[in-house]
Amino acid sequence: MIPRTTVFVNRFSRTNPGERAAPGRRAGGVSGLAPAAADVPGAGGPASRGPGARRTIRAVRVIFVAAECEPWAKTGGLGDVVDALARSLARVPGALDEPVEVFLPRYRSVPVPRDRPVETLAVRVPDPRAAGGSGEIVIRSFEAAGYRLRLVDHPPAFDRDGLYGNARGDFADNAWRFGLLTRAALETRRAEGRPLDVVALHDWHACAGVLQRDLVYGPDPLIGPAAMTLTIHNLAYHGWTPRARVAQIGLGADPPAGDGWGIDLLREGILRAEMVNTVSPTYAREVLGPEMGMGLESQLRSRGARFLGILNGLDQELWDPATDALIAAPFDAADHSGKAACRADLCARVGFEAADPAPILGVIGRLDPQKGFDLVAGAAPALAAGGARIIALGSGDAGLVAGMRAAAAAFPGRIAMVERFDRDLARRIYAGADIFLMPSRFEPCGQGQMIAMRYGTPPVGRRTGGLADTIVDLHEDPAGGTGFLFDEATPDALRFACERAIGVLGDRDRRRWDGLVRRAMAVDWAWERASAPAYAAMFRRAMAARRGDLGAPAR
Repeated sequence: MIPRTTVFVNRFSRTNPGERAAPGRRAGGVSGLAPAAADVPGAGGPASRGPGARRTIRAVRVIFVAAECEPWAKTGGLGDVVDALARSLARVPGALDEPVEVFLPRYRSVPVPRDRPVETLAVRVPDPRAAGGSGEIVIRSFEAAGYRLRLVDHPPAFDRDGLYGNARGDFADNAWRFGLLTRAALETRRAEGRPLDVVALHDWHACAGVLQRDLVYGPDPLIGPAAMTLTIHNLAYHGWTPRARVAQIGLGADPPAGDGWGIDLLREGILRAEMVNTVSPTYAREVLGPEMGMGLESQLRSRGARFLGILNGLDQELWDPATDALIAAPFDAADHSGKAACRADLCARVGFEAADPAPILGVIGRLDPQKGFDLVAGAAPALAAGGARIIALGSGDAGLVAGMRAAAAAFPGRIAMVERFDRDLARRIYAGADIFLMPSRFEPCGQGQMIAMRYGTPPVGRRTGGLADTIVDLHEDPAGGTGFLFDEATPDALRFACERAIGVLGDRDRRRWDGLVRRAMAVDWAWERASAPAYAAMFRRAMAARRGDLGAPAR
């Protein structure tokens, strides 16, 4: 069984002159630039061959620039996707000429491994805060699982508590920190003299890279021809840089970008990258309108068919109840009897009575209004009064935490609020709960619902973004259902959806529930099946666009 919807192509605005939409399924001056280490010609594109002829398409050379990469640095789904996508591209035949290189800051929390060879390279990088305008940055490189990780080691920028900020808020110099990350990635490839076809930028943290290419490296024979793609994992975060801090980016105090107020780095990335995508087809459609566009809907619409929605995959080796050593008993789609032991183990860990047959609803994530935890807090008392039990795992917004605490205090033994980030307990919730909740107000893709299905725990999700693309409502499609959907972002709508799920779970005739669980567990979320090939195709389109083969850029 495969997800119904994998790719969305924006056809809202007219396509660029000379550009055809990719097939899809519904469901400035040069400054501070040293001579390049090698005079590398621009990237070549696919060779045209007649019918039946052997393909001679040269594989693509790609680097990722990202602020997170699991397991090294992670606060959310960004890190999971960067890691899994980099690994899966290596498994797509003919997609890459070499393993992806992932450039990641060496934060204080990121160790240099001692169990494998680590190469060290000192690179001189233009730096607006360094004496003389440039400084030395150390790049520490080693093999990860299917890709090469390149840590950008510069203690003044990255040796701090927190990735983006601390208890007092975001770091005021984030524009400098992440501008240095992208500049170090580009300068490393220049110093090595290694050809480069595509720079894949992830979220606003990497968007300075496209400004640097356009405004600094245009004439450079290696960086200038490189195509850039931008993957937006969450449109809510823009990397807004007020005019007083623009010089931190390393393009001077008044670069030809942004406006009189400053630079929205995500906006610049959207307008300048050859291809832009977000991480599910439905979210890509949603953000073209003002309700979900976060002020950037017109820029996204202007990109025409160069804006895509590609559904995230899931690492099915990492998330496999048949081999997961952290859960109480293994199980699979053919025999999920081990789930009973996982349920009993989960109950013991959170103080629930294991022999109680009352349904267990699990919810995991950041306590944030986006994730709908206020809906959970609002629905929890009625659900508990009706006999359900709820386990919530996460931390975040103080008001939402207080709401969940109050619900847990009112229903001891029926509502458990675990206030921490706990990977091991998260796995046990996926495996041991009966139903999994994903009541997000908006959800670019979401991974929790995919993991829950993989672990035989049908999800209840709001019909938005990637949740709409990955959950098939049982009552709308009795033969193909994999979970339950609701529409209104209200506690009552969530409660009614949970009650529908509980009703099927409690039916004496187990065939409907057992069929639901089997179908959910059978969905093929593998990255290399559809998602990674879609990224590989996008990289090739970006290369063609950079050469001008797709017409003038939409700006």
